Amino acid sequence: MPSSSANASFLSRSLSAVWHPCTQMKHHEQLPLIPIARGEGAWLHDMDGRRYLDGISSWWVNLFGHANPRIGNAIKAQLDTLEHVMLAGFTHEPVVELSERLAALTGHHLGHAFYASDGASATEIALKMSVHYWRNHGQPGKNRFVSLDGSYHGETVGALAVTDVAIFRDAYAPLVRGSTSVASPDARLAAPGESAADVARRAAAALEAHLSAHAEETAALIVEPLVQGASGMVMYDPEYLRLARALCDRYRVHLVADEIAVGCGRSGSFFACEQAGIQPDFLLLSKGISGGYLPLSIVLTTDEVFAAFYDDDTARGFLHSHSYTGNPLACRAALATLDIFEQDDVITTNRHKAARLGAAFGATVGGHPSVRHLRQRGMILAFDVADAPAGFSRRFFAEALERELLLRPIGNTVYTMPPYILDDGEIDWLAARCGEALEASLG
Repeated sequence: MPSSSANASFLSRSLSAVWHPCTQMKHHEQLPLIPIARGEGAWLHDMDGRRYLDGISSWWVNLFGHANPRIGNAIKAQLDTLEHVMLAGFTHEPVVELSERLAALTGHHLGHAFYASDGASATEIALKMSVHYWRNHGQPGKNRFVSLDGSYHGETVGALAVTDVAIFRDAYAPLVRGSTSVASPDARLAAPGESAADVARRAAAALEAHLSAHAEETAALIVEPLVQGASGMVMYDPEYLRLARALCDRYRVHLVADEIAVGCGRSGSFFACEQAGIQPDFLLLSKGISGGYLPLSIVLTTDEVFAAFYDDDTARGFLHSHSYTGNPLACRAALATLDIFEQDDVITTNRHKAARLGAAFGATVGGHPSVRHLRQRGMILAFDVADAPAGFSRRFFAEALERELLLRPIGNTVYTMPPYILDDGEIDWLAARCGEALEASLG
């Protein structure tokens, strides 16, 4: 672990001044911070000269490598033109072009883009839009939400209402509005002889039972399409999305697709919903949409939703805002990211990389006696560790760092969600070092 005397003072300064996210700060008494000096491609380099393969894309955001010149140069050019202007009463080229291109990627079904800075904010916006839509249509009683067991949609107070991960939610229960979670279509729940599609149908039946009784008070169902990330990379069959879409139509409930983690090619298609052949009423993007460069989130929605707010009465408008809405630099980074997808045929290339990733992990950990449910959806791969010792996730994290690898398990689930630029050698290296870290963590 890198903590040379030359950097001891720097690390002490960070621990004294910076409250690090999603962290019990006391743990850093035993697990030193890693002082990163620079990034290049799939690798992070620390101040002691050690390197780490970024196997989780720095919390799922980096798509095309650190210090990517195509994205960096686009941001630099934008800096010389316009760094920011408020989007209330003004507009600019990057935000218009990005909105148009995203609409085209949805087949113009979702033709209106609302901007924020992070995934939780996008969740808040979609929930508010949904409730306000029903209010504007004379149905203010439709103000409740439904999500899946184990769902995660952010950690701000509104987003926590549809987040079903106790460690994030329980401490703030007095602040959080109640909502309902229904059965997850988690493919690991298949009984003997059942397929993942069978599990999806069972879960959809539970959703239908809830909506049949509560549709009059339900504004929206929110789901992470195909992969529920923070609950341990839960993966499920697209059949659930098809059935959920039909049920939302039948009971007049909005469908919100949280593609913050699974969009932008992570699941094997640009939008995960494409694999089910459905369109949601709201689609949320963040993380990878800016290539991992700048904070940006986007809520895409339909003409019908937009029309419900279009009125002479200001109070019927959607008055949510923040100062950096639609920031030109972040939008330019997103446009450069979309250019790479288009020019490099990334989705097709990723299919080959995903096959290599699956084969490599199958060879290194697939037969391990403690590994359960090795699973993959596009460029997301995960497995569960049976009978893992207490503190497994922190121990694995440390063992991986010793092997020049950044992997951060979720409980007893080890996963990788690497940048799309890995070559075959790096994929094999990632799988081999992961296997070594697993052995060391269980030993």
